[in-house]
Amino acid sequence: MAKQNTSTEELINLQNISFGYTKDKLILDNLNFKLKLSERIGLIGANGTGKTTLAFIILGLLTPQQGKVKLFGKICQTEKDFQQIRPKIGFVFQNADDQIIFPTVLEDVAFGPLNLGLSSEQALHKAENILKKLGIEHLKHRNIFNLSGGEKKLVSIAGVLAMSPKVLILDEPTIGLDEHSRAKLINILTKLDLSYFIISHDYDFLARTTQKQYILKNKTIFLDNTIVLHKHEHAHPLGYITHDHT
Repeated sequence: MAKQNTSTEELINLQNISFGYTKDKLILDNLNFKLKLSERIGLIGANGTGKTTLAFIILGLLTPQQGKVKLFGKICQTEKDFQQIRPKIGFVFQNADDQIIFPTVLEDVAFGPLNLGLSSEQALHKAENILKKLGIEHLKHRNIFNLSGGEKKLVSIAGVLAMSPKVLILDEPTIGLDEHSRAKLINILTKLDLSYFIISHDYDFLARTTQKQYILKNKTIFLDNTIVLHKHEHAHPLGYITHDHT
């Protein structure tokens, strides 16, 4: 588990945010949220409560009816404001197929650095380093269409990290992952020297990867201090054989 954050530097500060896809039906109402430097925060909530909507507001892809979005100390209101900030925020989509666009892994991961102005040689070098850091360098020449769901998820994360963001936002990163890929993702995230914000239904995953978990409920967000790590008993075939769970 990451060390507790002691910094007061705010990377994301949402102030009194209200939003609805129609004017008469808000899904977020007077919501406040902060992410500080070195913090690792999880967000839990039922389907339709606005978790992904909240992420899109942070990215400037949706505009709130009320409230302020303050990123890295700057209030962002216009598309130009968000364009200047977006390279600092890495967003990992729920579905990796929405994020991966090139035929091979190395080409896809190198695209972001190329788009930021690096030379082809620099971008490929950076992509290879990121793939190695994540332990998936053996995939670099693989065709995207031949990857498993877990491999695609890790490649999509590699593509975001290759752009050197200051903050990482992951939307339901464990959906479709098998236990091996899930364990690998936990290992990767806990070793990152990066602030991040994870939206997930996977309570155990959040307990392993974040310092504190918020709940989005009744159109607002709050910290539930009653959430604790706990042990439980379970049964399954061959349970009498000594084994470990990861």
